[in-house]
Amino acid sequence: MATSLPAPSNPQAPIRPSNLAVRPFFEDKARAFWILQAAGWTGYLVLRTVSAISGGFTLQGVVSILVETIVGYCITLLLSVLYGFYRGLPRITAILLTVFTLGAATFIYALLDTFSFSLIKLSAPGVDVKLLIGSLFLNFTVLAGWSALYFGINFYLIVEEQIDQLQHLETQASSAQLAMLRYQLNPHFLFNTLNSISTLVLLKQTERANAMLSRLSSFLRYTLANEPTAHVTLAQEVETLKLYLEIEKMRFEDRLRPTFEIDPAAERARLPSLLLQPLVENAIKYAVTPKEEGAEIRVSARLIGDRVRISVNDTGPGLQPTRNRPSLSTGVGIANIRERLAQSFGTDHRFEVRAMPTGGFGVEIEIPFQLE
Repeated sequence: MATSLPAPSNPQAPIRPSNLAVRPFFEDKARAFWILQAAGWTGYLVLRTVSAISGGFTLQGVVSILVETIVGYCITLLLSVLYGFYRGLPRITAILLTVFTLGAATFIYALLDTFSFSLIKLSAPGVDVKLLIGSLFLNFTVLAGWSALYFGINFYLIVEEQIDQLQHLETQASSAQLAMLRYQLNPHFLFNTLNSISTLVLLKQTERANAMLSRLSSFLRYTLANEPTAHVTLAQEVETLKLYLEIEKMRFEDRLRPTFEIDPAAERARLPSLLLQPLVENAIKYAVTPKEEGAEIRVSARLIGDRVRISVNDTGPGLQPTRNRPSLSTGVGIANIRERLAQSFGTDHRFEVRAMPTGGFGVEIEIPFQLE
């Protein structure tokens, strides 16, 4: 028995599912309608013909079944249009009209079926009441089954549509949160950098302040060129860090000693842009600033199987809970990184902070090796 989607000419057809999760067969609903309609009624014709032949082959019987199938095919086309129209009406009205339409279609189908049978097989064409009553049961079963499959498929498509919309909304919400976290870094970074420039101006070191402003401009042009939710390669992230460290070098000079140990095999790995910059910034504040001799900041990355392990370590005083730390931070660094990792990789990542055995503080991030 054929099932159907709304006829392609029906303006009240259900909303087209998006291409996010719907099965390819239903991507073109008009095509799906005609395929299901043709396949279903062809199958019905074959089954009825085989059943008739098993009871004794007659040409009149086969012709009668063929006419019955054609009539049923046409009636279900009309039903698809009417059912589609009813979908735009209030629910109770739509249900009552659907039941009435199914009953009327069954009676018309049985009436035409009975008349065509008498015209082909009987000597006196007409409508026999007993034959009409017998046809009503068969025709109701056929049309009720077709209608059930029709509504079942449309309900499935509506559920798929709602799932697709939910996934789309979740994606939008995730992108919005990622953008918020990414934009949060810019005022955080600017607060600290502009404070350093202000210090240089107060010390009347205008040339160094001007040079820092120039490098800050280059850094912002480089970082703001990326979309806030974009992922960049590890190589690009390292280049961004070097731009940032050039700015801080103007302030700390030889007290700031950065080193990079990047495995070439890991350079193509993708990660959220500006993910590592807050870690380096924290290392400068809590390792370089408090010590007269400064500190070393080591950024390393290596590929381990299908995982990328990134470390940012310093040789500062490490974790000292009783020590009063500087109050310049806006407090978004570590929390921001945790949120961005969760948004980008879900639970498929590792983020650890630890005190180094030889002194200092370290952060280790492990993420999947992704090229796209």
